[in-house]
Amino acid sequence: MYRPLYLVDASVYIFRAWFAVPEAVRDERGACANAVYGFGAFLCDLIEYEGASHVVCGFDESLTTSFRHGLYPAYKANRPPPPPDLERQFAVCRALAEALGIVTLASPAYEADDLIGSAARHWRAAGHHMVYVTADKDYAQLLEAGDWWWDAARDRWLDPAGATEMLGVAPAQVADLLALAGDSVDNIPGVPGIGRKTAAALLAAFGSLDALYEDTAAVTASGIRGARRIRGLLESHREQAFLSRELSLIRTDVRIDHDHAAAGWRGTDPAALERLALPGQLRNRARRLTCEGATQ
Repeated sequence: MYRPLYLVDASVYIFRAWFAVPEAVRDERGACANAVYGFGAFLCDLIEYEGASHVVCGFDESLTTSFRHGLYPAYKANRPPPPPDLERQFAVCRALAEALGIVTLASPAYEADDLIGSAARHWRAAGHHMVYVTADKDYAQLLEAGDWWWDAARDRWLDPAGATEMLGVAPAQVADLLALAGDSVDNIPGVPGIGRKTAAALLAAFGSLDALYEDTAAVTASGIRGARRIRGLLESHREQAFLSRELSLIRTDVRIDHDHAAAGWRGTDPAALERLALPGQLRNRARRLTCEGATQ
């Protein structure tokens, strides 16, 4: 059956829970569990209320060790490391997702978006279309016909046409947009002096970064405002533009060691659940999912 596969960018919802749920929320051992509680409740909602029958969570274990840091050591250098207590809760969140019967993906070399992009390619072959559960607009580059980008916290849904309207470029052009305009969130430099509006205009005129650099002389006659200056910026920062695209491009070729049936939700693992220290209310809710899952 052609069913949607929900691909969850776990870090987004763990961070949101960390900031949104009071620190007073504790597990049964007395440790702070606000991120665990919020993320666990989100996963239960996804299964119970959204009716997600196929779910995969991508986790970041490569905040300082991904292949992108080898290409550009300053990549994400503007981001402070998570506090130790949040880092501890990240590990519990992954174990909780697995105990809930959800496939999890993590790697020291690849980021969650690479794992999710590769999972999409892997499970698309089984007939699924994708729901990218994230607030990160960079995921728009993965959208194909029948897919959705969903910011669950704001309940905002975008299909490929909606993403194009929002970003000003088609999904296939998103990495090229970031190559030109850069991304301050991830400390990707882009081409200094070129913003997103100009980058979108260049891609509308030339189609891709490769086509643009095949004939930068044509920029002068393009009619884009400040074309002569833009041409000079492009020619002065060619290597940086292509490096920025490599940093921005979500990989889809990471090996996924799960068969096509693995993403189907079959209920939680009671023994794994009992091994975890959780807030009592969350544990009780997860147990109810176990009972419901056993009858499906």
